[in-house]
Amino acid sequence: MKKAKGFVGGRSKLRRIAQGAVIRAEVYATHDRRKRKGDFRRLWITRISAAVRALDISYSRFIEGLVKAKIELDRKTLSELAINEPEAFKLVVQKAKAAIGK
Repeated sequence: MKKAKGFVGGRSKLRRIAQGAVIRAEVYATHDRRKRKGDFRRLWITRISAAVRALDISYSRFIEGLVKAKIELDRKTLSELAINEPEAFKLVVQKAKAAIGK
């Protein structure tokens, strides 16, 4: 019943209903904790894509250039660079473009 505190109506007052509500809430919590990781990755990719489009390159070509240039930055770091350090991100994009051109 302690876990059902704050639930609305019978879900917090009636034992059998509260048990079911708590189990369901725990299942969703576990599922969504795992899902959050993919959601963040999707957000980072969207941000990177928008930033590289402004510099005349597609996201997939940019990632290809990073691999060829052996630049091992993860998507979270690239996203933060694109937002907070646009000049540094621009240098990374130029290196990726140069690696594709070879």
